Amino acid sequence: MIFPLVWRILPGPTALKVIELVVLLAAIVFVLFTWVFPWIAADILPPPDGTVDSTPSP
Repeated sequence: MIFPLVWRILPGPTALKVIELVVLLAAIVFVLFTWVFPWIAADILPPPDGTVDSTPSP
């Protein structure tokens, strides 16, 4: 599993490891929401179908 490997690699006592792990997870979430998900939405997913009617209503 990856979690025990990360836990062993992180330096310091248990309290410091918990803080480091929270910071690491926050950084991963930040990278995903900033670069990965927008890239997927823009380049991989098809564009949404437009449903707005351009004719003026009376």
